[in-house]
Amino acid sequence: MLQRYCRRRPRVALPEGVRPLTTQGLLLAAGAGTRMGRPKALVRDADGTSWLQRAVEVLLDGGCNGVTVVLGAGADEAVSLLDGLGVDVVVAHEWDEGMSASLRSGLEALAGSDAEAAVVSLVDLPDLTAAVVRRVLSEREGDEALARASYHGRPGHPVVLGRAHWAAVADSAAGDAGARDYLARHDTVLVECGDLASGVDVDSRAAG
Repeated sequence: MLQRYCRRRPRVALPEGVRPLTTQGLLLAAGAGTRMGRPKALVRDADGTSWLQRAVEVLLDGGCNGVTVVLGAGADEAVSLLDGLGVDVVVAHEWDEGMSASLRSGLEALAGSDAEAAVVSLVDLPDLTAAVVRRVLSEREGDEALARASYHGRPGHPVVLGRAHWAAVADSAAGDAGARDYLARHDTVLVECGDLASGVDVDSRAAG
C-alpha cells in the first residue's frame, strides 16, 4: 500500500551541462530491530533525533527528487514521524523475510513512477551524510546506472540502481542479501566515501 505525504523539497542545483537524473530515494526501514530492542524506524538518538527523519533528510538534501520509505515492523507508529517530510510510504507486509522483501516492495512501488534511478539506503546508518549521497549520485549514467558507496574499500550504502536493473534485482533478491549478489555479478562503480562517513550500520544500543 502506497501512502503519500506531500511537501517536496527544491531540487539541488547541478553543475552546468549536467542533465538532471530523476532519482528517488528508497529508504529501507522495515526491520524489527531485535537486538536494538525496537524497530529501527522508531529509534532516536540520546538527543531525541529520529533515525527515520534524519535518513529521509539525508536523501533529500543529497539530491534525490523524492523519497519512498519502506516500513514494516512498527509501521503504524513510524508513519506519524514522516508527516510533513514530503515522502511516499510503502508497507512491506513480508518484512520478516529479510531486507530483500523490503527492497522488492520498494522497487515495485517505484515501477509506476518516472524515476530513472533509485538511491537505496538504510535507516540504521546514523553517520551517513548528504555529502555521501551527492558523491555517489555524481556517477550519472541514466537508467543503466549501478553505483554504490564504499568505505575504505568496503562496499556499503547508498546504492544507485538504474531503472533498467530494477526487475532483475527484485527477481534475484533473497533473504537479507538485498541487491548484494546482483551488484557483485555486474559492473558496479564503487565510489569511495570513507573520508565522509564510516558507513557502519548500527544493530544494537551498545554498538551505537
